[in-house]
Amino acid sequence: MSADTDTSRPTTRIQREKQEVILEAALEIFSQYGFRGSTIDQIAEAAGMSKPNLLYYFKSKEDILAPILARILGTWLEPLRELNDEGDPLAEIQSYIRRKLEMSRDYPRESRLFANEMLRGAPGFSDVLHTDLKNLVDEKAEIIKGWMAKGKIANCDPYHLIFSIWATTQHYADFDIQVRAVLGKERGGEGRFEDAARFLDQLYLHGLSPKK
Repeated sequence: MSADTDTSRPTTRIQREKQEVILEAALEIFSQYGFRGSTIDQIAEAAGMSKPNLLYYFKSKEDILAPILARILGTWLEPLRELNDEGDPLAEIQSYIRRKLEMSRDYPRESRLFANEMLRGAPGFSDVLHTDLKNLVDEKAEIIKGWMAKGKIANCDPYHLIFSIWATTQHYADFDIQVRAVLGKERGGEGRFEDAARFLDQLYLHGLSPKK
């Protein structure tokens, strides 16, 4: 019986550390080659352990992927959860955009893996998309509708506003190679994220400002 399915005794510290090493190695491999293009052998090599040793902790690629996806989704949704209906609408949206850009900067592997899972139909967490994700977006869409009803921001489709923020911010992680190639050496460094933030501020805040 593998360590992750053995519920007869608590997991030891060493076992937890080994599991974390495997998950970190798997994240690197999955983000590079996609789930289908990755193998247990690649993950074991990246983790610095034998294949039989890895299979003691996780019996399949699916068992390794599941906790990684759960962490990614939790991390990805946190900035949206923080959208506060009592705050200034434009400041709240600006903060959300900034947080999403920071995540693209700090978690590029997670973003690419998430995108790859979407492209292959999200078999690992389709149920969560239809429940937790949908419920959260519905909740925040109602907040945005409330701001519009009070004349605090311009009228728009709140769902497509959220989708567009996802697209424009996660682009800098999912298409990082393309972004850096087009910007070149002078503009393709770390400053590209601040440049992006300034542009997106102009794009969204100007577009959402209530008409006088």
